[in-house]
Amino acid sequence: MLDPVDRPSAGLTVRCTRVLLSPWSRLSLLVLLLACAGTAVLVYEPQRFLSAGWPQLSGGAAVVLFAAAYGVCTAAFVPRPLLNLAAGALFGTQLGLPAAVAGTVLGAGIAFGLGRFLGQEALRPLLRGRWLTAADGQLSQHGFRSMMAVRLFPGVPFVAANYCAAVSKMGWLPFLLATAIGTIPNTAAYVVAGSQAGSPTSPAFLIAMGFIVLTGTGAAALAWHKRHRLRAASPTPTETRVPEPVA
Repeated sequence: MLDPVDRPSAGLTVRCTRVLLSPWSRLSLLVLLLACAGTAVLVYEPQRFLSAGWPQLSGGAAVVLFAAAYGVCTAAFVPRPLLNLAAGALFGTQLGLPAAVAGTVLGAGIAFGLGRFLGQEALRPLLRGRWLTAADGQLSQHGFRSMMAVRLFPGVPFVAANYCAAVSKMGWLPFLLATAIGTIPNTAAYVVAGSQAGSPTSPAFLIAMGFIVLTGTGAAALAWHKRHRLRAASPTPTETRVPEPVA
């Protein structure tokens, strides 16, 4: 006689698999990973390793290793300005800028991938309200142009922009290209400042710091202007709609 099939056990396995792979389970995993990454940054402070305890390597191997470490640290919430300054201090402008840009793209890609595969399916149904809907439509329909503007003006936090893009319908290629091109000016300013940190009165250092202050001020002014316009256009809570008389 044939052995009986353990159908209840198989059904339980299928149900457990569905629960583990459900959108909310994946979102919970994403939140857990981000919480662990943030805690690790606070406890171990990996930016100190990049600036002070960097291994004595030279040439292309050092640049590649730094770019990889930069990408992982960026995805784990280490502030990019500190990493850019470290790139300039360690490698100078010529090698520091490619290393920082490559690390930026790598870190953005890691965050985008985590948000896309672990969080998009659960978060997209929650995109309600005019602000969220408008931002999602802009990123989904005009991905490259929108992300380019976000990267050029450092008003939106880097990590927040990565996960917002991941939840939208933006493609991988527009996201990575806009990140690589749009972050060059601001990244270059920090790398130059880091390479000239020993000479704070040099023209290169002063120009780089002036560019950083100028772009930061412009981003803050633009964000205030956009917020003011949206607030002016939104209806107040006291506004009520008077019903039309029935004929």
